[in-house]
Amino acid sequence: MSEDAFFTVYDNLPRHGPGSDDCTREALRRLPPLPPHPRVVDLGCGAGAQTLVLAEALRTRVIAVDLHRPFLDQLQARARERGLDALVEIQQQDMGALSLPEASFDLLWSEGAIYHLGFGPGLRRWRPLLAPGGLAAVTECTWLTDERPDEIARFWGEVYPTMGTVLENRAAAEAAGYEVLDTFTLPASAWWDTYYTPLLQRVAHLRAHGDASLEDALSAAEQETRLYRQYEHTYGYVFHLLRNPSAL
Repeated sequence: MSEDAFFTVYDNLPRHGPGSDDCTREALRRLPPLPPHPRVVDLGCGAGAQTLVLAEALRTRVIAVDLHRPFLDQLQARARERGLDALVEIQQQDMGALSLPEASFDLLWSEGAIYHLGFGPGLRRWRPLLAPGGLAAVTECTWLTDERPDEIARFWGEVYPTMGTVLENRAAAEAAGYEVLDTFTLPASAWWDTYYTPLLQRVAHLRAHGDASLEDALSAAEQETRLYRQYEHTYGYVFHLLRNPSAL
């Protein structure tokens, strides 16, 4: 699948992975109190649905980082529409090679993006950004059962072979130097309402235009939704709420 085809299929969706405004707010609610006017960064923000929730709830500036400029442009437009443009600062950067200062954030947020780096490696790479006592909230695709049908085991073995269980990810976070405060699994509605349902509508629209160059991307999107519908009890997205316990 070409990168151009991928972005054609996934552009202008409400979200580019499982999540919801309610889940973002629930993660915020479960975190310990933040300092007044916390310094916040959202890594791999995509079109920034969660960025806007953070800016609105915390009433503080959120630095939103993504490598794909069209996603950042969409976020900027949505922030302007909601009167939040003064609270959202977009930065086009690779979240695996950031130029942000060390110990400069009280809250690090990332939804549906850390898999690009791997959960443990990503957490290790990002931890220097957090001030002592700083908090992190990160979602990760996670095995929920130890017994997995062959079809879904093969799929994730090819797509994301390092995907871990909740216990394995907890251990990876602790090995990266974090204290694990809490975890919770996103409900099925966080997959369907603002991600898979709009995605399938987008697939149907693009199929109607008969662009053969998109076929691989469209088929992949349909396969992904079918597998989740069939095997959602075996895997899901999990919010990991973490703290950097001390100075580096």
